Amino acid sequence: MAHKPKGFTVVVEDESIFTYDVKATAIWAIKGSKPRILSTGSKARTIWFGALAEDQTQLFRQYKTADSDAFLDYLNVLTKKYPRMIFFIDKASYHKTEARVKAYFRRHKDTIKVRWFPSGFPESNALEECWKQGKKDVLGSRFYPTFQGFKKATTQYYRTKKFKLDLYKYLCH
Repeated sequence: MAHKPKGFTVVVEDESIFTYDVKATAIWAIKGSKPRILSTGSKARTIWFGALAEDQTQLFRQYKTADSDAFLDYLNVLTKKYPRMIFFIDKASYHKTEARVKAYFRRHKDTIKVRWFPSGFPESNALEECWKQGKKDVLGSRFYPTFQGFKKATTQYYRTKKFKLDLYKYLCH
């Protein structure tokens, strides 16, 4: 990042799927008994898009799907917050091959400098730590009686949690 253009912000982005079910992380049970865990049996899920910037700011949004439509909507929101960015993303198919996304990046080539995370190396993306913490803190061994309650809990978490992660530590991993 020694040659970062003046006025540009380094931003990393990722998406994560949150499935509406209990993630048992630890269970106490009487020796010899079979523990019972409440389960929704549901396949309902919500998708979170997130971005962290080098200045410690962040932006999270919830979507129904992880596809090019959601990504383009998120990009529009993101570019309002970070009008000039060096944008690190993974090689998800809707990031790389979707014609509308390619066209968006071409139109914004002067204000968005796209950099790709290495394939098979999620450890270089700080957002992976945000997803890990969220799934542990919000989903870990908790039961939400309704999908709406589940979505509300994830929204509360990502709208209020401040992640203090050093992006360069991850990028130079």
